[in-house]
Amino acid sequence: MHLRAETWVSLPREKVFPFFADAANLQQLTPPWLGFEIKTPQPIEMRTGACIEYRLSLHGFPMSWLTEIAAYEPPFMFVDQQRRGPYRTWIHTHQFRPERGGTLLLDHVEFDMLGGALVAPLVKRDLRKIFTYRHEALLAHFAQPTPWPAARITID
Repeated sequence: MHLRAETWVSLPREKVFPFFADAANLQQLTPPWLGFEIKTPQPIEMRTGACIEYRLSLHGFPMSWLTEIAAYEPPFMFVDQQRRGPYRTWIHTHQFRPERGGTLLLDHVEFDMLGGALVAPLVKRDLRKIFTYRHEALLAHFAQPTPWPAARITID
């Protein structure tokens, strides 16, 4: 399956990318109801090959998640890939494109989950909520004027 999300901010990518280069900021982009915690000692040097371990809880089920930075090309893009966690496949590509005098933040996630079609509706609902939260957290962090545009998220 594929998730695509877009968020536009009025700042150049040279000012936006450093926020993502600090793994600790993932906490700000993750909804509090997930009980998200980074287990890897910080600071974490973001680079190709860096591994980051997390703990979270989804629907009352605690889980650990290990991702590896599979590609890192500041300030253009980076890719995190699940090495251990709740999905069979999770490859999250983050792109930063100059657009309209600011930066278009593009998320593309290729994923496959255990349980397949049986759990797909629940997973899609959860991912939509998580990426909507992320969209709003980014707009708040980068002090974008309100009212904020709705999150642009597709999952197929």
